[in-house]
Amino acid sequence: MTTSSGMAPLLQTYEVSLAAEATAGTGQEAQVCVAPWAGTLAEAYYTPEAAVTGVVTNNKAITIRNRGAAGAGATTMATLTFGVGTNGVAYDEAALALSGTPSNLAFSPGDVITAQSTVNGAGMTLPEGKVRVVLSRS
Repeated sequence: MTTSSGMAPLLQTYEVSLAAEATAGTGQEAQVCVAPWAGTLAEAYYTPEAAVTGVVTNNKAITIRNRGAAGAGATTMATLTFGVGTNGVAYDEAALALSGTPSNLAFSPGDVITAQSTVNGAGMTLPEGKVRVVLSRS
């Protein structure tokens, strides 16, 4: 079996750490990788180093973005919002919801894939954590 590129199927995993954040921080963004080939985001996960208790409005979200080859894109590929009922268990990997738009999951060689935390409302504290993505070659 080969992919549309004529190459064998391949899954590649990348990880990046995110620093702990205070309640009313501005969030942060870290480069996960530069895409080595064309493909799609297959999986994305966040693992906090301490428990996170989701709340209704004043919370934070972890988002995987495709910033494009120039680093200026803003395509949302996957997100996990710590809203009410969405909690994080210390050292337990939680899946981010992949975008329901297939084109948002696609990337080209050289695209910069990032992990971003964003503040909703007044925000909340987030412990240090790790983001892991799995890319699939097209």
